Order: sequence, then C-alpha cells, then structure tokens
Amino acid sequence: MIDQSQLASLRRPISFQAELAGQPLHLNSTWGLFSPREIDDGTRLLIEHMEVAPEADCLDLGCGYGPIGLTLARLAPKGRVLMVDKDFVAVEFARKNIARNGLHNAEALLSNGFDQIEPKRRFDLIASNIPAKVGKELLTLWLYDALARLNSGGALYVVTINGLRQFIKRYLEDIFGNYDKLKQGAHYTVALAYRR
Repeated sequence: MIDQSQLASLRRPISFQAELAGQPLHLNSTWGLFSPREIDDGTRLLIEHMEVAPEADCLDLGCGYGPIGLTLARLAPKGRVLMVDKDFVAVEFARKNIARNGLHNAEALLSNGFDQIEPKRRFDLIASNIPAKVGKELLTLWLYDALARLNSGGALYVVTINGLRQFIKRYLEDIFGNYDKLKQGAHYTVALAYRR
C-alpha cells in the first residue's frame, strides 16, 4: 500500500537536466506525458540530424513538454519557435520550460495539429517526433498541412518508429515530391522532406 508521502511525491513535477545539440536544458514534466523522466532516443536522434539556421522560424509539432522546441529556440536565437500540442498538460509544461530556460523566442500553443495556428504563419523548419499511434488520417492531415505552412525551401524533419518508415517514405514522396532518410537507428528513423 502506498502512503500519503509517496502519493505526494508522485504528484510533484519531475525535474531533470539534459543536453541536446550541445545545449543544456532544465526540464520539468509529469506522469502521463511522453517520456517524462528522460529524453527519449527518437527525440535525440531527430535533434542530432537537424540543420537549423540561426534566424529560422520553426514549429515543433506535438511538442510534449518541449525538448525539441526548446532546442530549436537555442539553435535559432534570431528566429522564432512555436510549439504546439493537443494535450493541455503538455502545453502547460512546455510554457513552464520555456520560462525556466529563459527562451524569449519561443511560445507554446494548444492546437490539434495546425488547427489553432494563425493561418498566415509560415515556417522555415517543422520538426516532429510522430507518435507511433497517431493514425493514418491525422498523419495525412499533418503532412499536407506541413507542406502548406512551409516557406519555399523549408524543411520538414520527422522521426518515427521503424515500423512507420515505409509509410512515411511513401507519404513524403507523394505529398512533398521528395524524401531523404537521414538516419535509421535500432528503433527509430529520421526523415527529411523539403518544400520545393
């Protein structure tokens, strides 16, 4: 039987430090969010293979508590970063982590994919650690919307479990007209497509 002090401990935010792309981050998360105690291998693999210009306007699609978006904000200090998630708890923690890391060029927004993002807003880079169970329908919407929201020459970076590798390849080739497999690890694959 768990006592009250153990329950209180479980209710407290999880706090840890991580280094991504050479950038130190102080992170808070909570139970119920994806990979709450450490940066997952897919996120690490994605960040290792992104090229980010210092002035890039970036979108972290499905940000969770924010490790990808926070890293983008550090790598693009002259740009802007929008972090979106459909989970209000994730967005709350992403906002806290933006403040905790002193990132004035980042913001977090509650949005199911692109539906709450200002229609005219465009991005130079969109990054997403796509959930394994996102579903074909939502993933189709995300990819078509990503193409529409990228500036000319803009890049979409995604990481997926290897089981979705062929699906992503086919869809990126169909929708974007191009596909580049940047890295296939033991469990995850990082892919890139450009808006031409």
